[in-house]
Parts: sequence; C-alpha cells; structure tokens
Amino acid sequence: MVMERNMMEIDYLDWNNALEVLTKAYQASLFALIIGPKGTGKTTLVRKFATGLNKELYSVNFSLRTRESHLVGSKTLEEGQVGFVEGILVKSMRNGGLLYLDELNAAEPDVLLRLDEALDDRRQIILKEAEGQIIKANHEWSVIATINPLSHVGTKELPPQLLSRFPIRLRLEYPPEEIELEIVRRHTSVDSSKITDIRHAIKLAKILREAAAIEELYYSPSLRESIAFAKLLNTGSNAKQAAEIVYANAYDQWGEVEYQKVMDMITSIFVE
Repeated sequence: MVMERNMMEIDYLDWNNALEVLTKAYQASLFALIIGPKGTGKTTLVRKFATGLNKELYSVNFSLRTRESHLVGSKTLEEGQVGFVEGILVKSMRNGGLLYLDELNAAEPDVLLRLDEALDDRRQIILKEAEGQIIKANHEWSVIATINPLSHVGTKELPPQLLSRFPIRLRLEYPPEEIELEIVRRHTSVDSSKITDIRHAIKLAKILREAAAIEELYYSPSLRESIAFAKLLNTGSNAKQAAEIVYANAYDQWGEVEYQKVMDMITSIFVE
C-alpha cells in the first residue's frame, strides 16, 4: 500500500490517447478500468495521469495477501487506549486523492465486497471497525483500477456489480513495433549501429506474445524485456546472447521443450 505525490515528470509515451480518456472520465466523475496484459505501462500511465492532475496517488497492488484491513484500517491498542488506524481506501476518500487499484481481479471476494460498498453511487463506507463511523468521499475523490487477462496466474473474473462501478473501460495492449522502439529509446541510449538488433528483439517479443495469447507458450514478454535487451547490448553483449539471456532463459522453468522453441526463434532471427 503506497501513497505518493509525484513531483518529477513521468516519461510516458501516450500512443493511443489513453490520457485523454482518463481525463474525460475524471471530468465526468466516472471511475475508469484499464484492461491489458502485464508490462504494457498501465502503472506508468496512472502515475503520469496523477502527476498531470497534481493529485496524491494512493496505490494498492492486490494479491491473495491483501486484506480488508489494508483498505479500511484496523483497531490499535496503545497505552490501554483503543484507537483506529485508517487504511488507504479511507485516507484517499477523506483527502480526495486518486485511488489506484492495481490488479484488481487478483483480490479476494471479501475484499472486493468491501470495495463495492465504497464505489457505489453514494461513495461512502461504514466503518464497522470504528463503531459504525460513516466516511463520505471528498467530491474530488477518483478511482482507477487495472486488471490483467484471465489467462494470467491468480486472476479471477470480476463480479458484474463491481465491473459496473467502472463504466469507463480502456484497453491497453502492447504498442506497434515502431512505438515500442521509441519507448526503448526513451529509457536507454541507443547507438545507431544497434537499431537493427533492437528491431529484431522487438519482433521476437511480438512473436512470443502472440504465441502466449493462443497458449502455445507460457510467457508473454513485456516492454521491460525490450528495454533490458537494449541495455544489455550497451554493455557489449552480442545480440543473440542478449536475446537468450533476456528472453529464452525465462522459459527454462517450463522445461527444455519450451526453452528450445524460443531458442529456435532466436537462432532464425539473429543470424550471426
């Protein structure tokens, strides 16, 4: 659970006008849902949006370990006095911040049920943990959630009533190859002599993503891998070696057959 106010500029290439969609959602007081695979820049997009609004960002990354208390708060006992420490959901509502619910479809049902209470049209929550205190959200309170495809480990289908709380739905896919190259350029220095190798790596990543989408492979590389490949080239690694380290070795955990499939692709793409 993280609360932050970004003072520095976030570098985000808005290639599909996602910021405009989020801005319109905010202006209309509508909650937004960003749908897409990991590594497509969902979190960077939200941070960029929060920076542009100069709003405090309250982030929750959901997992099986996320509990109601993380969101609403919990009782404390100090020097014989019972108190209550507010969770990040309640803090964001009070302060009118931007609440970021990352990987929402990895949350447990009881957590989702508590969230649903706060996200309905009343935008309030009753704190049973604090003698029934009612928290009404500041009028500037806004919420953005992200979900990963159901093919991702640990994800579940969102309940229809919770899905309806997010009427603005934005799909964020992997960018076109030329855009991905520009993203790589923004994150590391790229020597002109290495451009062809980086293009080949981006092509490889695209093939691997397509294979993962139809379940021919288990893993879909993110934009981070493209950036890591370029950075590895800058250290003097040759392209085929860098591709093996960044891409192929990740598949070894699923066995030799999976690994060899990717190595065959690398051998065909990076001809020495």
